Amino acid sequence: MRIQAAQLAQHLPPKQHLYVLAGDEPLSITESIDQIRAAARQHGAQERASFTVERYFNWGQVSQFLQSFSLFAEQRILEINIPTGKPGVEGGKALQELAGLPAADTTIIITIPAPDRDMTNSAWYEALLQQGVVLIHNQVPLAQLPDWIGQRLALQQQTADEVSRRFIAEQVEGNLLAAHQEIQKLGLLYPAGPLTEEAIRQCVLNVARFDVSQLGEAMLHGDQSRILRIIEGLREEGETAVTVMNPLVWLFRPLLQVRLAMQSGQSMQNALTQARLFGDRQQLVKRALEFLPQKHIEAALQKLSDIDRIAKGVGDGDAWLELSRLCTGIARMAASKSARAGATRTR
Repeated sequence: MRIQAAQLAQHLPPKQHLYVLAGDEPLSITESIDQIRAAARQHGAQERASFTVERYFNWGQVSQFLQSFSLFAEQRILEINIPTGKPGVEGGKALQELAGLPAADTTIIITIPAPDRDMTNSAWYEALLQQGVVLIHNQVPLAQLPDWIGQRLALQQQTADEVSRRFIAEQVEGNLLAAHQEIQKLGLLYPAGPLTEEAIRQCVLNVARFDVSQLGEAMLHGDQSRILRIIEGLREEGETAVTVMNPLVWLFRPLLQVRLAMQSGQSMQNALTQARLFGDRQQLVKRALEFLPQKHIEAALQKLSDIDRIAKGVGDGDAWLELSRLCTGIARMAASKSARAGATRTR
């Protein structure tokens, strides 16, 4: 059964015993885990075992825990974290067995990344979906983050106007954990009631967690203003132009590989698999394929080569400026594609 995070309170132990928390938003997943643990402990759980599924993980450890008898607790908590979302053949069978267990003495919490098509088509995921509670924790879009911030402020009896909430959202660059920390700081520094814009600006530092990988995402989503904020933030944090451009090379090279493979007759999915593109990177490449022809991909790779020479002192120019021009140029193409698609839907 798939539910929304807001519905979790209606499905806590002992009403349910199997939970699947999926997504890439660490704050909301952590909060859901804490909520389930607290309910399980109120129901008598005193013992907890936690496993992280990595390469060569021994699934027998899970079976051993389930079969062991506890002298100290009638109720227990079993947590299994699968960072890749790929448990393997043995793991898939083990998860199906877990799904088939009767609701007895163990609350089971399984964390996985956001489900992709391969995952949702797997027998183990279907078994968990049928027998357990599945919560998908998506990132809060930047446009919705000010409202989310307002809701969190309300929990500590504070309010802020839209301008101030938007200011916080821009400072944390969509990072919920960073936003949560800043909101807690406001709760510690100021009493309940309305917060002034000046107070918020004095309190909230520029805590944007600038990540090089965010640059490619902003570029392919056509967000030019975010591109400039990320590049400026990375530059201020001491990153080099070469460090920032390398992930773009790793994005455009497999993109070209996929484009050429599709032109030779391969399906998109086969081409993506051969290029070793999975998860978020696969989604980015799929988006880029919608508007970037081969000649533009090749031109982008050549431009990145030129920027590399500039950054290393071999060529003339400003590497950061050229990097900004390249990224905003691609972003304009992405935005134009989205605008055309929107105009087609309104006809």
